[in-house]
Amino acid sequence: MGTMNTPVPIGLYAITDSQLTSSETLIASVEAAIRGGTVMVQYREKSASMAERLAQARNLQSVCASAQVPLLINDDAELAKRVGAAGVHLGQSDGSAAEARRLLGDNAIIGITCHADLTLAKKAVEAGADYLAFGRFFTSTTKPDAPAAATDTLAKAKRFNLPVTAIGGITTENGERLIRAGADLLAVVGGLFGGSPEDIEQKAKMFQRLFASHHPLFQYPDNRSTLK
Repeated sequence: MGTMNTPVPIGLYAITDSQLTSSETLIASVEAAIRGGTVMVQYREKSASMAERLAQARNLQSVCASAQVPLLINDDAELAKRVGAAGVHLGQSDGSAAEARRLLGDNAIIGITCHADLTLAKKAVEAGADYLAFGRFFTSTTKPDAPAAATDTLAKAKRFNLPVTAIGGITTENGERLIRAGADLLAVVGGLFGGSPEDIEQKAKMFQRLFASHHPLFQYPDNRSTLK
């Protein structure tokens, strides 16, 4: 199990994507998501130059730190360290959790992709993950080739006593069933981003209401509930 002291929040986990959050709209989009109740943000950028990624991550860290919302960097612990992010999210081929922990320290949040595989989840726990990510649960435009996961995977993953994240094609229309099935966080890309800041804020508020209605431990951000 992870050794971090920083708790993992319950609620909407916003993930950026350059096709939906361009360099021109990135900051305004994330600010809107946070205003709507997003509890954690992941910066995911695969195509930009290192200089661009560094600048964007620094700007996002400033926004997230001001709002007291953890920022995680996708697949790049070095970048997370450079900008002072709260942690990193690792895929199955993105370096080791142990190396990320050594670099980022005990307080870092480290999430690991487990697809639909509880064996991978067990290995992630042993490697020191702070949350487990499963999916895709629905058709995803961001990662259409990702293996499908059944909703009962979320309930089965509760045996590991770590926060459980659901990802993949999640919208305000289908998110309720995943929360009811055991998701502590809904990681959302296209179901949140892509519209105007006003649209993003309203969608985030809708996700927040889903958690308020269907997750027994959720509390609104002024008294934000967390899992350790």
